[in-house]
Amino acid sequence: MSTLADLLAEHTTLSDAAAAQLQRLVAEWQLLADLSFADFLMSVRTEDGDIVTVAQCRPNTASTVFPSDEVGVARTGRGADHSVDPQLERAFAADRVLRDEDPKWLGTVAIRREAVPVGFAGTDDGVIAVLTRAVDLTHPRLPSPLELAYQDSANDLCQMVADGTFPHQEGNPRGLSTPRAGDGFVRVDEHGMVVYASPNALSAFHRMGWTAELTHTRLSEVASSLLTDPFESDDVATMIDAAAGRSVVPEGPYRDVGMRMEADARRATVLIRAVPLRPRGVSTGAVVLIRDVTEVKRRDLALISKDATIREIHHRVKNNLQSVSALLRLQARRTSNPEARGALTEAVRRVASIALVHELLSGSVDEEVDLDEVVDRLVPILVDVASGDTTVRVRHRDRLGVLSAELAMPLVMVLTELIQNAIEHGFDASTTDSEIELVADRDVRQMRITVRDNGSGLPEGFDITNSDRLGLQIVQTLVSIELGGTLTMGHATTGRGTEVSVVIPLR
Repeated sequence: MSTLADLLAEHTTLSDAAAAQLQRLVAEWQLLADLSFADFLMSVRTEDGDIVTVAQCRPNTASTVFPSDEVGVARTGRGADHSVDPQLERAFAADRVLRDEDPKWLGTVAIRREAVPVGFAGTDDGVIAVLTRAVDLTHPRLPSPLELAYQDSANDLCQMVADGTFPHQEGNPRGLSTPRAGDGFVRVDEHGMVVYASPNALSAFHRMGWTAELTHTRLSEVASSLLTDPFESDDVATMIDAAAGRSVVPEGPYRDVGMRMEADARRATVLIRAVPLRPRGVSTGAVVLIRDVTEVKRRDLALISKDATIREIHHRVKNNLQSVSALLRLQARRTSNPEARGALTEAVRRVASIALVHELLSGSVDEEVDLDEVVDRLVPILVDVASGDTTVRVRHRDRLGVLSAELAMPLVMVLTELIQNAIEHGFDASTTDSEIELVADRDVRQMRITVRDNGSGLPEGFDITNSDRLGLQIVQTLVSIELGGTLTMGHATTGRGTEVSVVIPLR
């Protein structure tokens, strides 16, 4: 089954930032579905102008409206079926939630649809997608206080989606799991006072040691009084008050709009999440979700030891590679043959670049590498080995972003070889201001990296495919076989010098 990233790459040309925002929304929209008692569909506009559904979410709090898989279904344009929603076309040009006037029938089910444009400020993408909220109206009944509190909160969150303020771009920086609405739901007003608490939320607070009712109490004071650690107590109180709008959101781990924290009470460990409600920029309070994770935490302790083992392996590999690098460096110093010394020095540099990736992986929990950090740490090492008195400046433009270890490892070696090749062979005595520029262009489908220098350029008749330089042969092998990409090398398009472009697919 295709992932959301695959479908976005197939049907759209959204920027990497816009695609990341949709990924964050899909990671959070189960809360929207549960609070709305509704199915959600995410639709995007294709390059041909059609509208296609790329993601679907069903509620845990109600029966689904769409029993079949709607992902990949065309809503407008060629191939559109009977489930076309006329609101979608208007929603892509709107800045507000659109609601049907009359229910519509889907088979034997009467549904009400709402179109929620997904706003994304700061780019030229505009409305990057539209959410369809479909509610089953076949069996109407008098809503309970829980349902009213759920739906009121869902309406605020949907408006925030249209505003582009939910979810926040920071996402979930601490990597904590997310409690669901059914685990425990508390709605507080803009003053931090509890206006509704679900039965499961009351049970969770009772297990923490609270014996009275929660309604009309200040939730931050209740929660802080139950926690055993005074620092956690202060943090939870600050988090809830900031979410409700009683204070400014503090700098630090709770700056994001999905503020989460795990805390220990006297008799339980709970996971608390505070979701600010600020439709159209006006605070209406917050939703606080709470989940008892006492048993889950005990099971997670076993996984922590395994994760520590994996990182320790990367750390030891890094240490071993550094030992190999040191031995090669000693051997190079004892070698009188200049050609052999140069070969050993190049080997030291290649081993060091691999060791740097393992060093970053030893501190990572998801086997991913921040390429920008690698480049920023690698460039000074490469510049230091520049021969002669010429000073070479390397400029790093744009963000390379994060890649999985299987892509990052060969790509780091490619960049190492290209930058080192430019430093050693790209400049001559006539170059007064030696500069190498690293330019990145990344979208949901591919990444293009260009290494450009202002040196003397390539010799006449140069062909990279026939080059006998080991570094360039390594680059060609890694790009074509390991990365499945393409490599081009020629005269710089912006003036004198050489330009090398590497294009690799990300999906």
